[in-house]
Amino acid sequence: VRSAGNIMNILVVGAGGVGASMASIAETRSFFDSFVLADISRERAEQAVAELDDPGKFSAEVVDAGSVSDLVALIAKVKADIVVNACDPRFNEPIFEACFQSKCSYLDMAMNLSHPHPTNPYEEVGIPLGRDQLAAHESWKERGILALVGMGVEPGLSDIFARYAADHLFDEVHEIGVRDGSNLSIDGFDFAPTFSIWTTIEECLNPPIVWEKEKGLFTTDCFSEPEVFHFPAGIGPVECVNVEHEEVLLIPRVVDCSRVTFKYGLGAEFIDWLKTFAYLGLDSTEKIRVGDVSVAPRDVLAAVLPNPAKLGHLMHGRTCAGTWVRGLYDGAPREVYLYHVADNETTMREWGSQAVLWQTAVCPVVALELLAKGDWQDTGVLGPEAFDAVPFLNLLGDYSTHHGILEMGPGMWPSPKPTGQPGWDRPVRRAIVPA
Repeated sequence: VRSAGNIMNILVVGAGGVGASMASIAETRSFFDSFVLADISRERAEQAVAELDDPGKFSAEVVDAGSVSDLVALIAKVKADIVVNACDPRFNEPIFEACFQSKCSYLDMAMNLSHPHPTNPYEEVGIPLGRDQLAAHESWKERGILALVGMGVEPGLSDIFARYAADHLFDEVHEIGVRDGSNLSIDGFDFAPTFSIWTTIEECLNPPIVWEKEKGLFTTDCFSEPEVFHFPAGIGPVECVNVEHEEVLLIPRVVDCSRVTFKYGLGAEFIDWLKTFAYLGLDSTEKIRVGDVSVAPRDVLAAVLPNPAKLGHLMHGRTCAGTWVRGLYDGAPREVYLYHVADNETTMREWGSQAVLWQTAVCPVVALELLAKGDWQDTGVLGPEAFDAVPFLNLLGDYSTHHGILEMGPGMWPSPKPTGQPGWDRPVRRAIVPA
C-alpha cells in the first residue's frame, strides 16, 4: 500500500456477491484512484460494474484466480497497490503468492483451508486454518508489504470487537466468544443458504476448534457446546454451536485471554440438513466419476442450490455478527456483547445487496480506506486484531452503519445459556466412495 495520505489502485479478484457488493459500497467513497473488478467470467465482472450508479473509477477485467502468472500480469497491468481476494478460500494460495511476487499488498476475508487430522480429527488438530499464510509473516515483512488476512465481518469485524473490548472495556479478559445469529427467511424455499453452501459446509462439518490458554488449540465434536444466545434487534434467542472459524486462531495471537470460541446460530433444522449432506457424502470435495465426467459432490450441491447473491429480493429479516466477552473491570465481573446488525430490507434498498453478503463486503472496504489514509499501517501477515479498533469503528459509522454494545448479566441482557446437549461425533459411513 502506498505511503499514508495517497489514494490507491484496488484490484478485487472475484466479482460474485461479495466482490460486487464491495464495488457498490466503494462507489460512495473517494479514497481510491481506480477499482478493478476481475473474474474468470468477463460478463459477470462487466455486469457488476454496469450496475453501479457512477462507474467512472471502475473497470472489469478477466483473470483465472488459479493462475499465479495470470494474476501477476494483471497486477502489473492495472498497477494495483492492493489485491482483495473475494474468491472462495480454494483460491487463496495462488492469489497470496501472486501478491508476494508482485510486491503488492493483499487482503482476504477467509484464510487458507484447514486439513483435519486424517485418522483422529475430533481429538487431534490437523493443519489449521491459515497455517501457511501466518508462517509467511517474516518474509512479507522483509518485502515491506502487508497481507491483511481474515478481514470480512467474521473473521474481521469480530476480531476488531475483541481488540476494542480488551483495550477499552476490560482490565482482564477471561473468555471471548464470537456469536453469529439471524432470523432471515427466504420466500418459496424450504432450504436455501444465505451464504455460499460450499463455505458453510467447510466451516460446519469440519471439526470445530477451540483455543484455551492451558491447552492451546484443540478440536471437538461437530456442533459441540450448544447454548441459547439472545441476539439483539428483534432476532431473539437462537441455539448456537461450535464450528471451525479463523477468530479462534487469530484473536489469541494478540488479545490476552483464557478461552476463545466461535459459535454459529445454525438452528436444529439447518444442522439436520448438514448431517444429511454428510451421511449422503454430498459434502465431499473428492471427485467421483458420473458417466463421462469427474465431479465433486459438494460442487454439485452448490450448483443445484440457488445462488445466495440472487435471493435478496426474496429474503426477510436481520443478521447479527458479534463478539461476546467476559472478564473483570474495576475488580468486578463484566460481560458484554459487541455487535453489528444488517437488515436485509435496508441493504437491498440502499445498496442492492442482500444482508449477509453486504455485511461481509462493507468491512474490507472500511479497512481499505484506513490503509489508504494511513490510519492503519504495518507489514507482514496480520489479522485485523493487530490494528487499533477505534479508527475502524468510527469509520464504520461514517458508512452509515453502526455497531452496538450490550451489557449482559443479571438484571441486564441475558447471558448465554448452555443446553447441556452433546455434540455430534459424525460416525459417517459414506454412501459414495471416491473413485
